[in-house]
Amino acid sequence: MDMKVRKAVFPVAGLGTRFLPATKANPKEMLTVVDKPLIQYAAEEAVNAGIEELIFVTSSSKRAIEDHFDKNYELEAELERKGKTDLLKIVREIVPSNVACVYVRQAEALGLGHAVLCAKPVVGNEPFAVILADDLIHTGKNCVLSQMISVFNDRHCSILGVEEVPHDETDKYGIVDPEESDGRITKLKSIVEKPKPADARSNLAVVGRYVLNPAIFKHLEQIPRGAGGEIQLTDAIQRLLQEEAVLSYRFEGKRYDCGSKLGYLQATVEYALQHPDLREPFLEYLVREFGQRARKFMRASND
Repeated sequence: MDMKVRKAVFPVAGLGTRFLPATKANPKEMLTVVDKPLIQYAAEEAVNAGIEELIFVTSSSKRAIEDHFDKNYELEAELERKGKTDLLKIVREIVPSNVACVYVRQAEALGLGHAVLCAKPVVGNEPFAVILADDLIHTGKNCVLSQMISVFNDRHCSILGVEEVPHDETDKYGIVDPEESDGRITKLKSIVEKPKPADARSNLAVVGRYVLNPAIFKHLEQIPRGAGGEIQLTDAIQRLLQEEAVLSYRFEGKRYDCGSKLGYLQATVEYALQHPDLREPFLEYLVREFGQRARKFMRASND
């Protein structure tokens, strides 16, 4: 199959229970890291990788996501009236005019595989990307999805973004069983959803980036419910690789698990330290406040 990856699916229908009560009325994907919501970072990565259509798989409680990417005439008129041209430019350029946003409802919370399957009528018979906004990945100029699409254009195989995780944490991820490795690219024997550390074939964990051939939809339609009574994308990928090659790609970049409170806080601090307007004053604050506390702690430990 020699087709361009033009569409990206964003499964955003989850309840975000790990962040309650913050996510009771506000989607977890709208939690901000410094000055952008997580879903905007994910959308920007897709756009930078050449994606032309953003497909959001939502639920009835996720209207804020649709509103964020929609035009806000009242806000724009007010900013224009007050001459706040810089802010007006930011608001108008959240999504470029040549990129389309499509919204699909996931009527039942039946897992990631089911969310991807909900996008089938929009994706059609072409390769597509899947991005989980919880996994915020910082890179240089070449974003992770762009790296993966470059590999797809060369190999024409479904590709899973992976990274090494501690062996005692394999039960938190889909874990791949590698066969043949070519640097960052590895052909897979199998993939298992959340294996116990004693049973894991490797410590290469699938994180929230996929480039998939449309054959995945057939398997998503056929597989029974798996772990947690959900339709697991991992199970469908395992069936897919019985028919065609599936690759993993060890991406260049640092991932922050913003689905966890600790990962979210780490991302907030480190992104603030990279922000052009905040870096210097925020660093001064950290050194002043926490440097003093660290010195007091060290003195107390020595006493």
